[in-house]
Amino acid sequence: MPQADAMPQTPEATDIVFSPIVRWAGSKSKLIPQIEPYLPASFRTYIEPFFGSGALFFHLAPKRAYLSDLCTELVETYTAVRDNHQLVADHLSSLKLNKRTYYALRAQTPRGRYKAAARFLYLNRACWNGLYRVNTMGRFNVPYGRPRSKIVFYPENLRGCSELLSRPAVDLKVGDFETTLRRARSGDFVFLDPPYVTKHNLNGFAEWNERIFSWRDQQRLADLATQKARDGVEVLVTNADHDDVISLYPGFKRYRLSRHSTLAGDMSKRGVVTEAILRGGPSAA
Repeated sequence: MPQADAMPQTPEATDIVFSPIVRWAGSKSKLIPQIEPYLPASFRTYIEPFFGSGALFFHLAPKRAYLSDLCTELVETYTAVRDNHQLVADHLSSLKLNKRTYYALRAQTPRGRYKAAARFLYLNRACWNGLYRVNTMGRFNVPYGRPRSKIVFYPENLRGCSELLSRPAVDLKVGDFETTLRRARSGDFVFLDPPYVTKHNLNGFAEWNERIFSWRDQQRLADLATQKARDGVEVLVTNADHDDVISLYPGFKRYRLSRHSTLAGDMSKRGVVTEAILRGGPSAA
C-alpha cells in the first residue's frame, strides 16, 4: 500500500503509457492535452474515485494510486485484467466483432470472472458510444454501435494496462467516492470526474443531471474536495460548466475545457460544449 512518507512522483515518472481498455461516457481520453497544464508538478499518491475509463491514470501511470468506482462490473473487469490479462485475452480472441455475436453475447450470463471480463470488454467495444446502461433486471441493454474497426482488442495494450493496475501500491476497489477521497493526505493528487451531462450546462442542469448524480452528491463531493484542498491535497475537478456547480467550489480556480458532444444519436445535433475544470490546493494558491 502507498506509504505516507513515500517520495513524490511526477506525471513523467515512467515512460510506460497505455490507452484505456474501456470506453466510457464522459471519458477524458481526448481531453488529456487540455488537462495537462493543470496537473501538479509532483504528488505522492494519485487518487481517482470515479475511475470510469481511467484515462488520466493510464496516461500518468503512477506508481501509487487509490482507485474506485461504484460500477461493480467495471471494477471486476479491471481486477480480472490485472490478475490474469492472458485469460481475458484468450476469451476475447475467440470473438468476432459483428452484430450477431454482439447480441448473442449480450444475452448471456457468463460463468467465471475472466470470461465475464472478456464479455464486458467486448460489449463495451461494440456497443453504441461506449455507453454503460442496464435495465430494471440489471441486464446490459445498450444496442450494437457498428464499430468502424473489426479489431476486438489490442493484446499489448491489455498487457500494459494489467501491469499498471498490478503495481503493488495501486489499490482498486468498488466504493462510494467519499470513502476513497477521505484517504487523501497532504501532497497527494486527487482527480475528480463525477458523472454529469454537459449538453445542459446552461439549461435544465439539475433536472437532467439529477438522474445520474444527485445534487446532494454534488454538494457532498464539493464539501469534501474543498476540505481536502485546504489540507494540502492537490485537487482537480472536471464538471459541468454551470454557475450552480462552480459556486460549490469557493477558492478553486476555474478554467474551461472544450469538447465535441457525443451523446446525441443524431450527428446533426452534436456540437462543441464546454466543461469546467476546477483547481484547488497548494498549486492553486
